Amino acid sequence: MKSTAQTYAPIVKKMPTSWRVFAIASIAIFMASLDTTILYAGFDNILRSFPSSSAANLSWAMSAYSIVYAAMLIPAGGLADKYGRKKIFMLGTMLFITASFACGASHSVFWLIVARVFQSIGACLLTPAALALVLEAFPREKRMVAMGAWGAVGALAAALGPGIGSFIIDVGGWEWAFFINIPIGLFCIWQSFTILHESVQPREKMRFDIVGMLQLILGVGAIAFGIVEMKSANWSQFELTSIIILGLILILSYIPWAKINPEPLFDLSLFKNKTFLFANLAGISFGIAFSIMFFSFFFWMKSIWHYSLTMAGAAIMPGPLMVVPTAILSGKIASKIGHRPLLIAGSITYALSGLWYLLIPDQSPDYLTEWIPGMLLSGISVGLVMPSLSAAAVFGLPAKDYAVGSAINNAVRQIGAVIGVSITVLLLTKSSLQIADFKPIYSIHIVLALITALLCIPINTHPHKLLVKDK
Repeated sequence: MKSTAQTYAPIVKKMPTSWRVFAIASIAIFMASLDTTILYAGFDNILRSFPSSSAANLSWAMSAYSIVYAAMLIPAGGLADKYGRKKIFMLGTMLFITASFACGASHSVFWLIVARVFQSIGACLLTPAALALVLEAFPREKRMVAMGAWGAVGALAAALGPGIGSFIIDVGGWEWAFFINIPIGLFCIWQSFTILHESVQPREKMRFDIVGMLQLILGVGAIAFGIVEMKSANWSQFELTSIIILGLILILSYIPWAKINPEPLFDLSLFKNKTFLFANLAGISFGIAFSIMFFSFFFWMKSIWHYSLTMAGAAIMPGPLMVVPTAILSGKIASKIGHRPLLIAGSITYALSGLWYLLIPDQSPDYLTEWIPGMLLSGISVGLVMPSLSAAAVFGLPAKDYAVGSAINNAVRQIGAVIGVSITVLLLTKSSLQIADFKPIYSIHIVLALITALLCIPINTHPHKLLVKDK
């Protein structure tokens, strides 16, 4: 049997240079993005492996990854710009697969969380470096199409994570959800030596703001803790509400800190760009809705329709299969009319998918008529919204801010994912779930999708804006 490297190397070598760079960067991003959602599928299996741990404790294996990813992604973009995007990309990939092995070999939830933190740091290093390498590889007039395809890769990986994870975990155990990263990562490192070219963006100073990172980590962590523990007998409602408020204060305290710090975690002036500001606000809203949707699907399939894990993963596949063609098509359309119409249409369609699941499925499994229509709606929505948000966030930013701007956009969506996971754990981790338990989940989904649509109205990436700027 041919190895992964033997199978894919000839395919990569036949591509034009720019698309060869895109292929290697995309494979690595697919691997890293997969691990942001793959544990949705393995949540129950891992919990059974550690019977002394609670669902709230295990949720930190997902949330810790996302929180550290959100905080470290921004300085990682600066590291890639200064020390070399190829170098940081390869370093991040090696750290990611090493930590993946540690995750699979963990003997307790505590060590799994620790390994996930290091895995997240690896993902932080490779992600902005990969995007910067791709942007450098394409001429300016072709970047819209490349960004559409790039966004599709990340969106598809995030969407396919639960489905692929279900099969891997059912066949080999939850450990293989992590071990599978090792051959993929080694292939990327091998190909990087010859395909990638070093790219730097010199900076006089490095923005490695420890205080800013702690404000973000502790703030988001406090909000997630307060939500997850809301039904715990160990904490009063007043105490948990106070912790959530403290988390918000910690995050907002970054604003005055950034104004007095000469080298803050990120420059607040980036948010003077209205499109950048609203693309990131929409990213938080959509990130919450996205993680709620996918996490709750597994609870429904296993608890209401009593599907096996593999069947549950397969049942979710039609939606993700719609993501890539939709995203590629939306990239081409955006190059002519901009991203705003696609974002608004996609957000409204996403709300309709939530409405479908709120009203249609019942206790009796009827997959073809009750599930697939909602899946197709959600897949089209994700294909329209996720890549468009990624592209809109960096639209109009100067070349020196590509990596940092992309890092901020990824970070805010990770913050949304943390909050979404926390809400789902709070509402659906019960011994016996009923259909009524899902009504609040899908209601939140609908509201967040509509909020995303409203936040996308000020986004302006129409091509005429680019032409005016170039003149």
